[in-house]
Amino acid sequence: MNHSPMGASTRPHVIRHQGRRRLAAAAAVSALALTGSMTGVAQAAGPHDPRPGSAHVLQTPRFETRTPGFANPTTHSQRAFSPYAEFTSRWTRADAMQIKAMSDPTAPSRQSSLPARYTMPAIPQSFPDTNKRVWVWDTWTLTDARSNQISYRGWEVIFSLVADRDAGYSFDERHTHARIGYFYRKAGVPASQRPANGGWKYGGHLVPDGASAQIFTDKSFSSQTEWSGSTRIFTGGKVQLFYTDVAFYRNADGTDRKPYDPRITTSLGKIHADARGVWFTGFGKHKQLLVPDGNYYQDNQQNPYVNFRDPFTFTDPRHPGKTFMVFEGNTAVQRGDRACTGADLGYDPRDPYKESLQTVMDDGAQYQMGNIGLAVADNKSLTKWHFLAPLLSANCVTDQMERPQIYISGGKYYLFTISHRSTYAHGLDGPDGVYGFVGKGVRSDFEPLNRGSGLALGNPTNLNFAPGTPYAPDYNQSPYAYQSYSHYVQPGGLVESFIDSIGTPDSFRRGGSLAPTVKLKISGATTAVDRTYGHRGLGAYGDIPANRTTPINY
Repeated sequence: MNHSPMGASTRPHVIRHQGRRRLAAAAAVSALALTGSMTGVAQAAGPHDPRPGSAHVLQTPRFETRTPGFANPTTHSQRAFSPYAEFTSRWTRADAMQIKAMSDPTAPSRQSSLPARYTMPAIPQSFPDTNKRVWVWDTWTLTDARSNQISYRGWEVIFSLVADRDAGYSFDERHTHARIGYFYRKAGVPASQRPANGGWKYGGHLVPDGASAQIFTDKSFSSQTEWSGSTRIFTGGKVQLFYTDVAFYRNADGTDRKPYDPRITTSLGKIHADARGVWFTGFGKHKQLLVPDGNYYQDNQQNPYVNFRDPFTFTDPRHPGKTFMVFEGNTAVQRGDRACTGADLGYDPRDPYKESLQTVMDDGAQYQMGNIGLAVADNKSLTKWHFLAPLLSANCVTDQMERPQIYISGGKYYLFTISHRSTYAHGLDGPDGVYGFVGKGVRSDFEPLNRGSGLALGNPTNLNFAPGTPYAPDYNQSPYAYQSYSHYVQPGGLVESFIDSIGTPDSFRRGGSLAPTVKLKISGATTAVDRTYGHRGLGAYGDIPANRTTPINY
């Protein structure tokens, strides 16, 4: 990145419009789609129409409720669109409501109420520390353009957000102190022959001290930090980092004197390895790629708490020569505007359990306006990008759709993301965990996985009781409701994450270490935890294996 905005997206869209206008237009189209098939029944009979009661009268199809007491999910086609199209799929309230519909209302205190097939097995409170010096959380791998996990000269390499365990701040204060660190271990060693903590050796910070601050013109920040992204390897050992560069501007009492400033950024370096280990050089120069535009993606003037982070780059075999990026964003409206539409709710108008749009927004759901964004690179060096329309919106559903990734398998395109129970809109509920959607292309009318809910892998959670927090567990809540977070789906369906908090109010332990890996069986519009993997579904701690070896010219 540089000090000027030249690295930011400035390319005009073919269709330019403000977020609210786009939402309104989408609502009109959606309303037409929902009611168009019924207009022939609703109109008064003409002189040549069959009389009421005639055998030739068109009958409205009978509506059948799937789960008593709950509305049906929205119908999604999985149809693929051009990545450059203006179509944005929706995770609707009707979809997300299916999580509550399949939760067991009789589940007792401290037990999970969610189906076991979508629930991560419980992690023991006796977990090992990944590293004694640093806390570890969001973690990703060294990948190629197809998201294969690469071993380099006999070493597996991962990247994690890290913070010093002994610097005087708490685990919950780590976010404003986050740095990108790297770890390595010998490739090809079975999990049974590794140390219990996974055997990852800490190599230190990837970015030289102070280097990531160079993109900010206003250096009066109270703290400046590095958040999640992705890391690509190229020929010659060249490595390109894509990450979220963040500046906070806070007063001594913790209040904001101006909104925090997240920017998607890149930096180049080089990987080296010998018989003793792995190290990196470079990463001294940083280039800003994208900042929220206020058109597709909410900016910090529209919302001082905006979510804009977690770039994940990939190529699509159906669009050779192009590199895309997915990231977390928010729908571009002024925070609190009553901008949700009937299409965001997604109910069949005949559904007896549908909500009214006015009631939903009277309850404040319009403050939850999450989306997953898409951008495309304009050059081969991946240093110039421009925004495309969001892939998926969750308006009036949730405010956060973190660490999105595209996962291609069996001719299907899976869009995975993670979210918190605490970020759901009023009237909806779901666990901390992985949420997934499937379509026939990068941009699709995505179908939420698993009964139309979107829940792919959740922590053991009881939706009948208050959520509590990782630092203050609720007495009645499952001890494992916050056991893991920041999941990343690897090749073959393996899922890695970090440990957050395990236990009850009188006995709980905080994490900051890599969790046991689990495995998802992914097929069509369903996923399920593979209980034959590891020990009753729990694999080894930090089991993040490479599935490709670098060619000799790397």
